[in-house]
Amino acid sequence: MAYFVTGGTGFIGRFLVQTLLKRGEPVYLLMRKSSLKKLPALRETWGVDDKRLIAFIGDLAKPNLGIAAEDVKRLKGKVAHLFHLAAIYDLAASAEDQQRANIDGTRHAVEFAHAVQAGCFHHVSSIAAAGLYDGVFREDMFEEAEDLDHPYFRTKHVAEGIVRSRCKRPWRIYRPGFVVGHSQTGYIDKIDGPYYFFKLIQKMRNTLPPWMPTIGIEGGRINIVPVDFVADALDYLAHKKGLDGKCFHLTDPEPYRIGEVMNIFARAAHAPQMTMRINARMFGFIPAPILYGIGALSPVKRMVRAVLKDLDIPKDAFNFINWPTRYDNREAAKALKGSGIAVPPLDSYAAKLWDYWERNLDPDLFIDRSLSGRVKDKVVVVTGASSGIGKATALKLASAGAKVMLVARGEEKLHDTQKEIEAAGGRSWIYTCDVSDMASCDALVARVLKDHGGCDYLINNAGRSIRRAVLNSLDRFHDFERTMQLNYFGALRLIMGFVPAMVANKGGHIINISSIGVLSNAPRFSAYVASKSALDSFAACAASEFLDKGINFTTINMPLVRTPMIAPTKMYENVPTLSPEQAAELVVEAIVYKPVRIATRLGIFGAVSHAIAPKLTQILLNSAFNMFPDSAAAAGKKEGETQLSPEQMAFAQLTQGIHW
Repeated sequence: MAYFVTGGTGFIGRFLVQTLLKRGEPVYLLMRKSSLKKLPALRETWGVDDKRLIAFIGDLAKPNLGIAAEDVKRLKGKVAHLFHLAAIYDLAASAEDQQRANIDGTRHAVEFAHAVQAGCFHHVSSIAAAGLYDGVFREDMFEEAEDLDHPYFRTKHVAEGIVRSRCKRPWRIYRPGFVVGHSQTGYIDKIDGPYYFFKLIQKMRNTLPPWMPTIGIEGGRINIVPVDFVADALDYLAHKKGLDGKCFHLTDPEPYRIGEVMNIFARAAHAPQMTMRINARMFGFIPAPILYGIGALSPVKRMVRAVLKDLDIPKDAFNFINWPTRYDNREAAKALKGSGIAVPPLDSYAAKLWDYWERNLDPDLFIDRSLSGRVKDKVVVVTGASSGIGKATALKLASAGAKVMLVARGEEKLHDTQKEIEAAGGRSWIYTCDVSDMASCDALVARVLKDHGGCDYLINNAGRSIRRAVLNSLDRFHDFERTMQLNYFGALRLIMGFVPAMVANKGGHIINISSIGVLSNAPRFSAYVASKSALDSFAACAASEFLDKGINFTTINMPLVRTPMIAPTKMYENVPTLSPEQAAELVVEAIVYKPVRIATRLGIFGAVSHAIAPKLTQILLNSAFNMFPDSAAAAGKKEGETQLSPEQMAFAQLTQGIHW
């Protein structure tokens, strides 16, 4: 006697077949002709030959599973157990595809079971067959299913009904919960179920420190089971006598609410916990016509599409947040008693699921995120390219194949940068320009457009910083004028000069090197922070105007970097800073990922502190202001700089990157 398995190369099927092979009997697999190439690798993986694992070419959509008549005749009386697993489990699949696979496929599998006189027909259904039943759904319930509007729910319910009403062979039905990866290895073959929210958790982890509490959502209980439990339970229940005509819920008897599930995976990812969770049922008081009306608005639809695309979440996934059904599994538990087969706690294997996803299935792994993939043969204008961040950025871009326009006031230092680029095999062009002079900016734009026909990336890096308390600046109004002239008006002039060509070319990216000071509002930098804040605000407004024209804006709130700009302040020799090369990596990140903003966690924390506790934040900053005095030059004194005290050093270490 033998086993016949449909869907044997699928996710659950692979683990079930591996388990069945251990019993020593041959296993027949239904396979499409195009999938036969998988067979040698499967045999090698499972350590069996062509006598133990045998393929039959067929098709779910055809009568008798599309298996040739002579093969049907040859199999007659030889199949002790027929496992029907082949189905579509994808919420995003079309209704037609689900009809064809789930309903027609089950009908043809039942016909085939009759034709070969299978000993027992094992139908792997799903908890989706219950629809969104509001209450406890028992294993002996079927007709009571509710809310079957979604194609997946409807087709799984109808398919199970076919087995119940049309199968004349002994049958058993199994309804697994949301099947996730292997509890020991984390292996899974595609993103589904709770995995849809992994990208959101990952983005939270990359943005916020793990100790920061966040707001999440609460909803119904999501029944999650690992694939190894499902495969082991299927194998055990299929071979236990006296269970024909029964249905078994392969589910977790103590499922978690969706908010708990999110937090379990957040802990596994070392992401912030959603300590405050808002129950989605709270929004049930809003009349449906109002919700549908708001959702039909074009701006709302565009925002929803953008967010879902960014997070790789299918729209239908949100329909199941308020999952209302609980699944009674007493029959399955009774039948499995003594077998040692049970659902492990989710938090005992969540880390393995997360690790496998991040290493193997994270969608970002399959996108060309290389710098060369973005900038090769592209025209990139870098201001302030003679030293510091600008020079380091220019070297990285040129090494990736970009056509780099080196911009600065001093031609001699630009030649030094160009020599390094050429020595490494890169390409660059020198353009002298005083970015604080509007006429010079206009001339630069005209020359670049004439020489190269456009500008793909504009990196506004040239800048001036002044560290001086307001009381020491009362007679230095020009400090505010010159920082605004270079940091804001100069950068703005270049943006407005290159934008028309970007619009004409239907694409472009403007990257503004701003400061962490815009987020932290550190004292003594009122002139500098004001100028950078102006540029940040302009970019935030302009980005919304140019988004549909293919032009992106990215603001980098750069922490303290060891460049010639900070050299006059000797105190900075004793505080933590980024190197220009590390700062250039943030520019690379901006080019590759096109985020709206790049900021350190400390910078984000500073912005949040100003938003939620402005007075307390001002008290902290005032303490820092008094802790770190003006430089001797800023205070109009001639004596040298004093060394930092242990208290100052400790505070600077704690607030790494902030300009004090």
